[in-house]
Amino acid sequence: MNLLTDHDIYLFKEGSHARLYEKLGSRVTQRGTAHFGVWAPNAREVSVIGDFNGWNAAANKLESRRDGSGIWEGDAAGVEAGTAYKYRIVSPYGSAVDKGDPFAFYWEEPPRTASRVWNLDYQWGDAAWMRARGEHNALTAPMSTYEVHLGSWRRGADGKFLSYGAMATELVEHMQKMGFTHLEIMPITEHPFYGSWGYQTTGYFAPTARYGTPQDFMNFVDTLHQNGIAVILDWVPSHFPNDEHGLYRFDGTHLYEHADPRQGYHPDWNSAIFNYGRNEVRAFLISSALFWLEKYHIDGIRVDAVASMLYLDYARRAGEWIPNKYGGRENLDAIFFLRALNEAVYRDHPDVQMIAEESTAWPMVSRPTYIGGLGFGLKWNMGWMHDTLHYFKEDPVHRKYHHGELTFSLIYAFQENFVLPLSHDEVVHGKGSLIGKMPGDTWQKFANLRLLYGYMWSHPGKKLLFMGGEFGQRREWQHDGSLEWWVLQYREHSGLMHWVADLNRLYREEPALHQVDFDPAGFEWIDNSDSQFSTLAYARKTRDENTIIIVACNFTPVPRENHLLGVPRHGYWREVLNSDAPFYGGSGMGNQGGVQSSPVAAHGRYHAIRITLPPLAVVYFKHER
Repeated sequence: MNLLTDHDIYLFKEGSHARLYEKLGSRVTQRGTAHFGVWAPNAREVSVIGDFNGWNAAANKLESRRDGSGIWEGDAAGVEAGTAYKYRIVSPYGSAVDKGDPFAFYWEEPPRTASRVWNLDYQWGDAAWMRARGEHNALTAPMSTYEVHLGSWRRGADGKFLSYGAMATELVEHMQKMGFTHLEIMPITEHPFYGSWGYQTTGYFAPTARYGTPQDFMNFVDTLHQNGIAVILDWVPSHFPNDEHGLYRFDGTHLYEHADPRQGYHPDWNSAIFNYGRNEVRAFLISSALFWLEKYHIDGIRVDAVASMLYLDYARRAGEWIPNKYGGRENLDAIFFLRALNEAVYRDHPDVQMIAEESTAWPMVSRPTYIGGLGFGLKWNMGWMHDTLHYFKEDPVHRKYHHGELTFSLIYAFQENFVLPLSHDEVVHGKGSLIGKMPGDTWQKFANLRLLYGYMWSHPGKKLLFMGGEFGQRREWQHDGSLEWWVLQYREHSGLMHWVADLNRLYREEPALHQVDFDPAGFEWIDNSDSQFSTLAYARKTRDENTIIIVACNFTPVPRENHLLGVPRHGYWREVLNSDAPFYGGSGMGNQGGVQSSPVAAHGRYHAIRITLPPLAVVYFKHER
């Protein structure tokens, strides 16, 4: 059996083949045998070994194609779905090593490391979602993302992992209750070390077996889709681990990675860096991205650690990196790969989103490639995250000296299509929990966190919150146990969760809060200069300005009564959200449902309202004619 055509080989060598998963790896044939294909151009000899031949390397030797592709192929009898196998690869130097299949659809559950022969047959039930998902992923749509690590979101009573099926049921219930629109899963691509959280991937075409089979994960995605929730997959093309059974020195040479450690070794993560200049490696990675979109109906891909790919000197000191051909620090091969990746994805799936975790000021990350951008649809706003958390850590008495940390983000807010992330990275490695970062006593901590979320949900940009943040988990996130769901018995935690749910509700219902996120037309400052009293006020608007919502924030525990705000329109301004409401754990100060404007000039406008700004609180007002 020969799955590869001459055209396949041409595209593979060119680096543009986007569906190698249909050609390489293992396939059970109708004859009751299995076909195997693997890329190992420098190998002296390749055999497939497994349960079906007693792991005997002499039983099923593969043959090298004579077209210069470096691909080895062959058939083996007696192979069934679920059969464990590896490739015995003899290097050009005579040493032998057993490798898992880079294109395996399923692996043994770690710590076992063999690949499994598997098919991906599944009857999907999400046709309605797939037809309409472009509306949910549009830049004008509400996008409130719940980031989850599946192994530690919730566990069984015995402390063991939940299955994909059990997690789907419970996540749907929780996310619908909370109003999140998108679920972002930290990497579930197969990984040998659980403590890497999936960021040290070996199986780029396989969901981890820790929680079930590939079909179980398909059902997971299907279930969320049928309940109106999009699924984003965290994906790691920046580096991979050096485990013996994985991609590292796959055929006895540096095949997938650079040979020179100044290019091929990642000092931060003790891992290997892909050689993006090698055409076959680009085809492997692009095929992986397309695979998850096509075989698993994933709605978006968050590309991890893009900055580490873009810069040759990332995490390196002088003399530890090699400049590009122009003498610069930019990784030209990685730039070419990222553009090719995004072009391939949006060409075939224009209704998904490609999201970059890029932590520098690299220009035009979320701009089309035809005008010089990298071609992503969205980019995480790490600057906003850093400045905002730094501000909120300050004692309110000192915040007047840090006012610019809140207003600075609006200077560059529309240069990219931003996601505002409060992700897992902010609650690990000794950073503590979000609630732990807030100053003051317990009441002030929770008031501050409600204020932070109210400010975040009204700031231009899509939203992302890591699990546990919605109810104020007290301890730092730990991957080897469940979240602290038990704290919901306490009023302040349950109140915070009610607040996040109501923020999501209003965010989804009001186009003014999500329709114009990436254009100055959707935002208008009312007062950004009140550093002395640490208040902010601004308006969010629909493109036609038919709907206007005013947001007023008080970043101190001192109530501001009779607070004057200029408003863009005369009329009644209804109070639609107030983070100080008792239902959320607040003190109960407010504006009795709303306020009527007066013909008083303020903040450059002809009308104004006088409001009560509660302590450490945010209040939303909507104009009503």
